[in-house]
Amino acid sequence: MASFFRKREIKQKQIQKRKERQQRREEAKTEKPDSFKDMIAYVDPYGVITDTPPNPEKFEEVNPEDIEVSIPEDDKVVVDDNAELDGHVKFYNENRGFGFITDANSSQEYFFHISNAPEDIAENNHVTFRLEENHRGVNAVEIKYAS
Repeated sequence: MASFFRKREIKQKQIQKRKERQQRREEAKTEKPDSFKDMIAYVDPYGVITDTPPNPEKFEEVNPEDIEVSIPEDDKVVVDDNAELDGHVKFYNENRGFGFITDANSSQEYFFHISNAPEDIAENNHVTFRLEENHRGVNAVEIKYAS
């Protein structure tokens, strides 16, 4: 018989929880901000959300010409169409037909496709290649075995 009383207690707790939940919902509906200004949030210069508006006197004027949007100089790759480079095949996926060649001088890696390489190319082969720039970046083309 003890289990019967336990079931009744559980049922009453569930009913009590439902009532409390309903009461919280009704309170949340009635508790609305006093005005539109209470709902506005501001973001300070450090990205922190605050409820105080920013001070216009503290704004710093930025000249758009002073903003530099570019690739850092050391990351740029100068493509010389006539220069033939030495390197070795670092990775090659035979099933998918692509790989990467590491330049011997600069240790930069360049993507290549099997259409620009000998058919029997494999990893660790010593090769010569040229660089070509396309819409996806700089790729190795005209790949040949180094002699």
